[in-house]
Amino acid sequence: MNGSQDLVKQLVGAVAAEAGSLESGPDIAVIPPALYVGQVLESAGTALQVGVQNVACWQSGAYTGEVSAAMVRDMGCRYALVGHSERRQLFGETDEQVAQKVARVLESGLTAMLCVGETLEERSEGRAEQVVAEQIRQGLSEVGADQWGQVVIAYEPVWAIGTGKTATAEDAQAMHLHIRGVLESVNAPANEVSVLYGGSVKADNAAALFAEPDIDGGLIGGASLKADEFLSICRSFPAGA
Repeated sequence: MNGSQDLVKQLVGAVAAEAGSLESGPDIAVIPPALYVGQVLESAGTALQVGVQNVACWQSGAYTGEVSAAMVRDMGCRYALVGHSERRQLFGETDEQVAQKVARVLESGLTAMLCVGETLEERSEGRAEQVVAEQIRQGLSEVGADQWGQVVIAYEPVWAIGTGKTATAEDAQAMHLHIRGVLESVNAPANEVSVLYGGSVKADNAAALFAEPDIDGGLIGGASLKADEFLSICRSFPAGA
């Protein structure tokens, strides 16, 4: 929940201006608060994709204050985050609600970025892989066989977000490899689903993370609010990956 009209002009404008010239050519999406989506779409042009941070469990109806996936698609967005750790922790979103949101996103023709990840307590108890596996299985329980091309997984270890603790590239790779195995277990094309890492990615650790074989990109948090930092992360993406 950060932003202003001035920030959109400065940040999105700067990123869009350079995005097309990046040699590695990664796909770049900006996912702002819903109120600024229209302005971001205008500033993004064709260089950037745009998404939203959350959608409703329903496609329409008497749900004052909610934003449906169909509305998001109507605005011209491509992506929707679902199940972000803050939505789970602060707003009590359950795996069942996450699955409903994923279904609505896919029905609308958008790509769902399903966020999964364990807390420090769950990791300390040795339950990290179990927790992540359950979030994936339940969150993707309503995905049809022809919809896997609309699914992206974002692994965000809650214990490594804004805490000063850092997951090593090896830690992240180990969980990403586990996630591939979970995808296989639910009959998903595991090597075709992008798996992003979202645990405090910064310019100084992005290259090491993106060099790992099962890390396909990043879900960038605080570093995305500074154009120079964000573009440095984009430049860290391996050429031709």
